[in-house]
Amino acid sequence: MQFLNGTQPQYELTYNDVFLVPGYNTLNSRFDVDLITPDKVGTTIPLIVANMNAVAGKRMAEAVTRRGGLVVLPQDIPLPILKATIDFIKSRHLIYETPLTLSPHNTIAKALNIIYKRPHGIIVIVDEQDHPVGVFQEADAVNHDKFTALEAVANKEVISIPYNLSPEKMFDFLVAHHVNAAPVIKNRKLVGLMSQKGAMRARLYQPAVDKNNKLLVAVAAGINGDVVAKVGKILELGADIIVLDTAHGYQKKMIEAIKQVRGHYKNITIAAGNIVTAAGTEALLEAGADIIKVGVGPGAMCTTRMMTGVGRPQFSAVLECSSVARKMGKHVWADGGVRYPRDVALALAAGASSVFFGSLWAGTYESVSDVFVNNDGRLYKESYGMASKRAVKDRASSSSAYDRRMKEFFEEGISTSQQFIDPEKPGAEDIIDHLIAGVRSSMSYVGAQDIEDFYEKAVVGIQSAAGYQEGLPLFSNSSWS
Repeated sequence: MQFLNGTQPQYELTYNDVFLVPGYNTLNSRFDVDLITPDKVGTTIPLIVANMNAVAGKRMAEAVTRRGGLVVLPQDIPLPILKATIDFIKSRHLIYETPLTLSPHNTIAKALNIIYKRPHGIIVIVDEQDHPVGVFQEADAVNHDKFTALEAVANKEVISIPYNLSPEKMFDFLVAHHVNAAPVIKNRKLVGLMSQKGAMRARLYQPAVDKNNKLLVAVAAGINGDVVAKVGKILELGADIIVLDTAHGYQKKMIEAIKQVRGHYKNITIAAGNIVTAAGTEALLEAGADIIKVGVGPGAMCTTRMMTGVGRPQFSAVLECSSVARKMGKHVWADGGVRYPRDVALALAAGASSVFFGSLWAGTYESVSDVFVNNDGRLYKESYGMASKRAVKDRASSSSAYDRRMKEFFEEGISTSQQFIDPEKPGAEDIIDHLIAGVRSSMSYVGAQDIEDFYEKAVVGIQSAAGYQEGLPLFSNSSWS
């Protein structure tokens, strides 16, 4: 990357302070852009869901990883639950979506309680042999008591997609039958579900998979206690990538933790952070990390900079840290500060191999939180920062009451926030579509064929606040316009 007119400013830069200059383009189409990440972890798009308790779970992991991204499961999940979560993710089909299912004797109330856990909006009613016998949609509940059995209201004329059709043929099948989504069957048994968007995405994206062609799983681990034993148990459960995670990564405990884990596990991928300086990057990479997580304070749920004054504007942090990592043959993930698709593109232009964030995923059907309805009838989910009083209290649940209360004095995050579900982009895959469309277009404007080429060719200019304002759409309050 180079700065326009060759002059790097003497002050620190956020994503809002910079813009990309168009370059000479030889690509025939933005679909010619290759988004496989240069860090070689297996991701095919540069998007990573942060290990936030209100966001990252099994449904999010399935949806995002099927499209080529990665989800980092939060640290300190009880091992039996972590095992069940990893087993679930690894067992998911690489093309078909996981259907929501209930029996004919379940009630409308139960159906309405789970229908918002997936964006396709249908529940497949199955018998004891797992044969689809009906399909329930939210509209089927109108004018019926909530305790009515589903067999009384579900559509019994089930249109099912035969197993093993190509994405194009599945899409044509759905269009021909005038349905948005339908169950996929094999030998009359339910094996998955496919929507019209899902069929198109199956051609647009390539799943992120392990050596056994199963979906990738990353898990975060803290640096307190016996880190080697902790990581060993996580690996035994089937995790592919370990993320050693703490708010301030440039510290002795982190460096020792990386050395210990690397000493026991030579061939695993270790990401570690967070840091914002060249010195921190070099120290963690020399200790044995493969990838450094860059960012202190830019997250939407984070109050670190306002509480402590500590941090660094994200574009400058990524630019400096990635430069050091590249010289050492390693990589960085840009963590936080993403509000628009442009921010992902700018992070990649600054040298990140992937972009790591949480809050934009929080208001989707796949995030961990339950769905609530406000007084205006809008659907929302609750989110909170991982350094907030709420998160600290959860992590310290095994400590004494005195220690828990002491730790709560040092909160650096928002404990509750309403993340509204956008009816135009209600699912995690809708967020992926929006972000990746922007990144593909950005790379074609620059004339880059892949992420590394993007970094080499990117020319970045500095703009005033008025310059940034000029680029915003008018007459809209939506952050996604």
